[in-house]
Amino acid sequence: MMETIRRVVLDMLKPYEPSIVDVARSVAEIDGVDGVNATLLETDQEVQNIKLTVEGDDIAYATLETVVEQLGASVHSIDQIVCGERLVEESQTPQD
Repeated sequence: MMETIRRVVLDMLKPYEPSIVDVARSVAEIDGVDGVNATLLETDQEVQNIKLTVEGDDIAYATLETVVEQLGASVHSIDQIVCGERLVEESQTPQD
């Protein structure tokens, strides 16, 4: 049995259209998603770099990836994932 995904942070590239608002709304409509934070990191001549933070009780990553692709965007990297019964925040260590 796979553990529940509670948070996913994606670094993604998207074309200018759809807007960042439409991306956030489309992702928020996915079953198991409770909230979405979309932050514009950089604008290029052809694409926008977005940090997408998705939280919920049971995020279906495959569905999330499909919705992102249907919007014409692509996942550049998965920067954070939190699984289990609760959200675990990062702790600062001496190396930080």
